Amino acid sequence: MRTETIAAIATGLTDSGIGIVRISGPDAFDLIRKIFVRKNGASANVERSHTVQYGYICENGEKLDEVLVMIMKGPHSYTGEDTVEIDCHGGVLMMRRILETVLRNGARAAEPGEFTKRAFLNGRIDLSQAEAVIDLINAKNDYALKNSMKQLSGRESELIRRLREKILYEIAYIESALDDPEHISLDGYSSGLSDKLDEIIGQVKELIDSADYGRIVSEGIRTVIVGKPNAGKSSLMNMLLGENRAIVTEIAGTTRDTLEEQIHFGGISLRIVDTAGIRDTEDTVEKIGVKRARDAAEEADLIIYVIDSSIPLDENDDQIMDMIKDRNALVLLNKSDLPAVVDIPAIIATGKLKDQKIIAVSAKEETGFDELKDTIQEMFCRGNVHFNDEVLITNLRHKEALQEALASLNMVKDSIRNGMPEDFFSIDLTDAYERLGSIIGEAVEDDVVNEIFSRFCTGK
Repeated sequence: MRTETIAAIATGLTDSGIGIVRISGPDAFDLIRKIFVRKNGASANVERSHTVQYGYICENGEKLDEVLVMIMKGPHSYTGEDTVEIDCHGGVLMMRRILETVLRNGARAAEPGEFTKRAFLNGRIDLSQAEAVIDLINAKNDYALKNSMKQLSGRESELIRRLREKILYEIAYIESALDDPEHISLDGYSSGLSDKLDEIIGQVKELIDSADYGRIVSEGIRTVIVGKPNAGKSSLMNMLLGENRAIVTEIAGTTRDTLEEQIHFGGISLRIVDTAGIRDTEDTVEKIGVKRARDAAEEADLIIYVIDSSIPLDENDDQIMDMIKDRNALVLLNKSDLPAVVDIPAIIATGKLKDQKIIAVSAKEETGFDELKDTIQEMFCRGNVHFNDEVLITNLRHKEALQEALASLNMVKDSIRNGMPEDFFSIDLTDAYERLGSIIGEAVEDDVVNEIFSRFCTGK
C-alpha cells in the first residue's frame, strides 16, 4: 500500500528567527523539485542524501522566501522515509504560506504525532522510544530530560527485551518438551523454573517500584506548604517563585484556597502548593480551605511545615506535627528576624517529629532559603525522594503493563506450588511475554498506538 506524503510546520507557530516545514513520504523529493530553486537556478539535487542546499521557495514564478533545504533519503531519516526539511524565516505568515504551497503541490497535512508514528511503523524506533520523544518535549527539569534521553536511546527497551528473551526461552522449552517428551525431559523442571522466575519477578518489581520516583522526575515534586494562619506560608511561596504570586497580609486566614505554581532550581522541579492556614475555625469558607490543605498534604511528595517562631506553639501545631511525623517533610522556623519564642530544641522537645530537618528562615529578610533549596536537592538526589542513574518508569501505560506481567508471572509461581501440569505454566508465561511486549510496541492494538500518538504536537 502506497503511503501518502505528509507535511507540517515542525517548529512553534510563533514569530522566531527560523521556522521548519517538514515533508515526509514517497513524493517528498518530487515535490521539493517543483517548488525549490537553488541559487544557480537549478532545481533541488535529490541524488545525494543528507545534504543542505541554499535557494528559494517559489510558486508561479514568485519567490516566497530565501531558505535552506535538507535532503534525507529513507531509511536513514527520522521517519524512515524520504524526508525534506525547509528552513525558512520564522514568521508565522511565512511558515503558513510555505506549508500551503507544499500542500498544494501534493502533500497532505500531517496529523499530530504522525512523523513519529511513521518512525515507529517503519521500525526506526519502538513504541517506548516513541513515547520518550513526547516526554523529552514535555520535560520540566534536568532529571526528566536525562531519563527521557535514556529511554529514547533504548535503555528501557533493552531491559524489557532481556526479560522477554528469558520468558520466551522457558515457553519454547516447555512447548518443545510437550511435543517431544522422549528427547526433552521435564523432570525437575518446575523447581528450576521457580528459581528463574524469582529473578525475573524481582526485576519486574524493581521497574514497577521505580514508577513513583519516575512520576516525581517527570511531573516534579508535589510540594505542599502547611502551617497555621499568618505563619508566612504565602511569603515563602512568593520568595521561592521570585514574584508576588500569593496575597500576603497581616490578617490571619487571608489564604482560603490552594494555589499551585511550578518552580525550578538545581535541575529539580517543584509543583508547589500554598494552602490555607490549618486551625480550628467556625468560619464555613475557612473550614473548606483547611480541609483542602489537609487533602493536599495527603497527596504530597514533600511537605514544608512553616512555623512562626515569634509566637508559642499550640494545639494546632500539635495537629500539624502529628500529620507530618511519618512523611517526607521539612520544618521551617520562619520570622527568625524577630525575637524567638520557639527554637529548634523546643520543637524537638515535643517528641512529635522524627528525622525531619528544621531550618531557620526569614521570608522578610530573605535568609535561610539557600539551605532550604540545598536540603530539598539533597533529599531528591540521594534521600527519601530518590533519583539515580537507572532507568525510571515514568509512563503509566508501562507501569500497568508491568503490573499485568507481574500478575501472570505470579500465577506461574502459584501453578508450580500447586503441582499443576507444565502446559499451565506456558499459558501464563505467554501472557507475561505479551504484556511486556506491549511496552515496546509488539502485540499492541492499533487503537492504543493511535491514542499514544494523538497526544503529540503536530509536526513531530
